[in-house]
Amino acid sequence: MKFKLFTLACFLVTGSLAQAQTTYQWKTGTSGGYPYKYVTNDPTKTRFYTLKNGLTVILSQNNKEPNITYKMAVRAGSNTDPRTNTGLAHYLEHLLFKGTDKFGTLNYAKEKPYLDKIEALYETYNKTTDPAKRKEIYKEIDKVSGEASNYSIANEYDKMMKAVGSGSTNAHTAVEETVYEEDLPSNAIDKFLAIQAERFRNPVFRIFHTELEAVYEEKNIGMDNDGRKMYEKMLYALFPTHNYGQQTTIGTIEHLKNPSLVEIRKYYNKYYVPNNMALIMSGDINYDELIKKIDKDFAYMVAKPVSLYNPAAEKPLTKVQKVDIYGPSAENLYIAYRGFAQNTHQSLLLDLIGSILSNGKAGLMDININKQQKMLRASAGYNQMKDYGIFILSGSPKAGQSLEEAQKLLLEQIELLKKGEFDESLIKATVANIKLGELQAYDNNDVRADATMNAFILNRATEWDKMLASTDAMAKVTKKEIVEFANKFFIENYVAILKHKGEDKSIVKVEKPTITAVKTNTNEVSPFTRNIIAAAVKPITPKFLDYQKDLNFGKASIADVIAVQNTENGIFRMSYRFDMGAYNYKLLPYAAQYLSFLSTDKYSSEDISKAFYNIACSYNVNVGTDVTTVSISGLQENFDQAVALLEDVLANCKPNEKALEDLKGRILKSRENAKLNKSSILSGLMSYAQYGADNPFNYGLTNDEIKNIKSADLIYMLHNLSNYKHTITYYGPKTLADFSATIVKAHPLAKEFTPAAPIKKFVYTKTDSNKVYFADYDMVQAEIRWVRNSGLYDPANSAKIDLFNNYFGGGMGSVVFQTIRESKALAYSTYAVYSSPNSKDKENTVIAYVGTQADKMNDAVAGMNELLTVLPESDKSFALSKTNSLNGIETSRITKDDMIYAYFADQKLGFDHDSRIDEYANLKPLTFGDIKKFHQENLSGKPYNYCVVASEKKINLADLQKFGPVTKLSLEQIFGY
Repeated sequence: MKFKLFTLACFLVTGSLAQAQTTYQWKTGTSGGYPYKYVTNDPTKTRFYTLKNGLTVILSQNNKEPNITYKMAVRAGSNTDPRTNTGLAHYLEHLLFKGTDKFGTLNYAKEKPYLDKIEALYETYNKTTDPAKRKEIYKEIDKVSGEASNYSIANEYDKMMKAVGSGSTNAHTAVEETVYEEDLPSNAIDKFLAIQAERFRNPVFRIFHTELEAVYEEKNIGMDNDGRKMYEKMLYALFPTHNYGQQTTIGTIEHLKNPSLVEIRKYYNKYYVPNNMALIMSGDINYDELIKKIDKDFAYMVAKPVSLYNPAAEKPLTKVQKVDIYGPSAENLYIAYRGFAQNTHQSLLLDLIGSILSNGKAGLMDININKQQKMLRASAGYNQMKDYGIFILSGSPKAGQSLEEAQKLLLEQIELLKKGEFDESLIKATVANIKLGELQAYDNNDVRADATMNAFILNRATEWDKMLASTDAMAKVTKKEIVEFANKFFIENYVAILKHKGEDKSIVKVEKPTITAVKTNTNEVSPFTRNIIAAAVKPITPKFLDYQKDLNFGKASIADVIAVQNTENGIFRMSYRFDMGAYNYKLLPYAAQYLSFLSTDKYSSEDISKAFYNIACSYNVNVGTDVTTVSISGLQENFDQAVALLEDVLANCKPNEKALEDLKGRILKSRENAKLNKSSILSGLMSYAQYGADNPFNYGLTNDEIKNIKSADLIYMLHNLSNYKHTITYYGPKTLADFSATIVKAHPLAKEFTPAAPIKKFVYTKTDSNKVYFADYDMVQAEIRWVRNSGLYDPANSAKIDLFNNYFGGGMGSVVFQTIRESKALAYSTYAVYSSPNSKDKENTVIAYVGTQADKMNDAVAGMNELLTVLPESDKSFALSKTNSLNGIETSRITKDDMIYAYFADQKLGFDHDSRIDEYANLKPLTFGDIKKFHQENLSGKPYNYCVVASEKKINLADLQKFGPVTKLSLEQIFGY
């Protein structure tokens, strides 16, 4: 099908985004005695420093909020893992949270002999092949580890992060990198840098065997994830010699079971050197002050020669490779081509081609496949790594369609590209949309830090100028160049990964070792940590919203208007917010889906998508349970055209019977796919436990009702949508008066709103006895959720709930995480929270979770039940949790249109003011006694619903009977169809 781009003059992309060309050039400067490099016209205002010891420091100033994003990036990942110790970089990432000889220990001199012995035992274990002898050695490792834990302090790093107010402790390992991440308040820079500098000075690999078990669980999670298996097989086929394909980040089971602390130490000493690392901070900083502090704290680091992974070039792929994969989830496929090195012109072309094929609105696949509903979904994109990239076509077949038929459809779009059957103006539209996205994204500290981190990892940040200029470079690309390149690149050289529904017989379970719980010494604090906690910081005064002052309230005809003026740039975001949703009208979600396939008297459905893309605007209809939002965003200069088009679509859309029949088929197929998704099954079990058979999860139309949906009913809902009560929200450059005058003309309304149908109400079940709800699923792990309804929302408890969750089970430093994962090694992921609803007429819910190896299920359940019954007491952890909760409010800043959303959220909870005002005041007097009493009244000794998703082949149903009467639910009972 020939691709014809919609070209009405009024919808051409404006010059400010499409035509502007900016010069990005490297410059040098000196400030505060420190030389740095920067790129002209850099929207992130990033400075690149290199300290005397070779440490790269990348700083970006953004003083809008008193927060800073931090990343410590190391150019070492699974690429640099030794072939005999895959997964090593990832192991090391976990161990960098365990402390040094100064923190994480009560007495390092006494602890060290045990750690040395553990290291030696692992070396013996690594070289031993006899199963009986290995068990004896591991038994000794377990024994000595228990003795060593008398001197270790688990998660002391997380205690310090709570003390400084970090909101998101994390880390990740990938093929080329290991990155440690935090989000901290700007008043804690001194304390924070002291911790980070110490963290990398002399890390000690303690509490190893329980952390190792957590990594095993992470491996199990991967074996239960069909998408991850597809990706790994794709890499293996694309890169037959490069470590991208030959070494997975998580490592092989053989290597996971035979770790070497000696090799991990060698790896650390080799790659964790200043000339191979970058410290990145973006946010509320002062360049001159911060670089001086970083230099002082990290001056101890000594540069060493670094030899990074430098592979031989892969040989060209000369044939099509087909790989079949099996698993319990729905059918899916990838078609993957090996791309080029980062910052090459070929990679830029592939990135651009990805958007020409698939941009969500006007790409070849969007128009020819998704708009015409020829598949369940289809997309394309380019994933860039350092040495090569990967161009991926992906999709899911619809009902009755084979994977091979879906593959043919995807490849047909490549043929259209090669024939040049697309309009050249699509290139300009793509550039405009990318630039708009960049304009919005670079306001975010994490986006800034991530972008510069990637620049460092990929090429020492020497090509940051090229990365910034890449969008302008795209604008210079011609259709002729794309067609010529496509014909050379897209040949019979791809890998087809076909994911079938079926049993994966290749899975090898990671066996459960015998582990004795180690001591966590939760209430202990090392001298180093004590000094960090005690160090004074300049307090940050919280800033609360005054809705009457911060928001502008007005009217547009009979609709209320709430506006916030954007004084920073030319972006607008507007919405029509309706006081009704799927619980008022079951057909409404289907009408919203139907809309994207409909034409009007003026424009075809395809023309509408292309027109929005041409002016770099987006619209979306989101149907919630009790609120429906029609939103639109883009550049203010295109506001009139965008709103006019949206209004025409809503008011004048015409029925399309074929599109409706295709949509019904796709919906029914999506429903069947959902029944193959273990996360969806677990969510359904939880809803069943809370409400019984009539519950929010399975509320909706039956399959027969979907088959009988009438076009006229959906069109009626769409044409009359604006007749229902709604509030108009606006964030943009216009004043309230100017906006109201504009929108009242563009959005005509009747004299009064049509009342909505009554909302569907669900009745909570009373959790008066233990019950087990079970669903069978072919998986390695067992996933268990505890669910308990716990009474109506009470705003007076919000501070208590926040502090309880912080202390008990809401993070890595919580009681639950330390006990279940750190001490007992029963899970990779675990949490327990007292969950508040989003509306004052709903109940609170106690929710706990453990995802664990099936043969550990009984131990995991017992471990969580113990914590739900008895709350462990740690005065120091409580004090840090309280400081962290207060700090979270003190440093939070609600800005832009988020102020409008906060207003609506508080309204639903019954507040006429910023609810954080009450929470902050109520937090201050709380004691551990208050939290303990809260635990006793709401968790301890209470009955629970156990929601379990696992394989009957791997667990004993009789074991579940010990928790309570077991109800095995069918997928039809869970999903309602």
